[in-house]
Amino acid sequence: VRLQATAGGDYMTLGKEQKSHELDTTQVQTMLQIGEFIGNGAKSFLKAEYFYVVCFLGAFTFVVWGACDHFGLPWTSFCFITGGFTSLVSGYIGMMVAVQSNYRTAFEARRGLAPAFKVAYRAGCVMGFLLTSLALLVLIVLVAMFKPSYEHSKTDNFESLQLAFDQIAGYGLGGSVVALFGRVGGGIYTKAADVGADLVGKVESGLQEDSPRNPATIADNVGDNVGDIAGMGADLFGSFAEASSAALVVLS
Repeated sequence: VRLQATAGGDYMTLGKEQKSHELDTTQVQTMLQIGEFIGNGAKSFLKAEYFYVVCFLGAFTFVVWGACDHFGLPWTSFCFITGGFTSLVSGYIGMMVAVQSNYRTAFEARRGLAPAFKVAYRAGCVMGFLLTSLALLVLIVLVAMFKPSYEHSKTDNFESLQLAFDQIAGYGLGGSVVALFGRVGGGIYTKAADVGADLVGKVESGLQEDSPRNPATIADNVGDNVGDIAGMGADLFGSFAEASSAALVVLS
């Protein structure tokens, strides 16, 4: 009887704890609204940043065309621009995965550390596997496009294969250029938003770190997404594309 009473008391206590972790409709709507604000801010930053990145890619493509292709068939410059745009897509995908999983993680954290960790870990796996799969898929398509050119070449097939893989190396160069902009531009914005939020909240108003009463907290979270997530996604793609292109060049 004592054991049953103890078990019943623990069950009632657990039920009260579960109810205390539940959120009402207003709190859920507020959480979704804050997540929407952060997502819109991150999209606005990437829209402004990607405009200048695309302009730079367009101008630098002509440099790659003249330096590597000698103003002939633009195979290297084509791979360069393909790698650049794939890196842009990778950064955007990484940011969207982070924005959608952030408030889900915060929601699950009300029930404990394990559910929150599960959501965050799955989101990281989605981002990692998706970006590397995209990089490998585009690389396979490029190799398949170059295959008829060196198979039907009049010169030695081995030399043609070396030339093809040297041209495909522009794919990694394009990804690295966009990753540089993503890491540096997003990192500068992240630090500026973080310092600004701390100065306004802590120094001037005496608020705590990431206080909901500080409007600059939204800008700080936007900076975390565009710098640490979107920039990291483009950097992850750039590193994978560089390593794969270098392996093909060494193999040839």
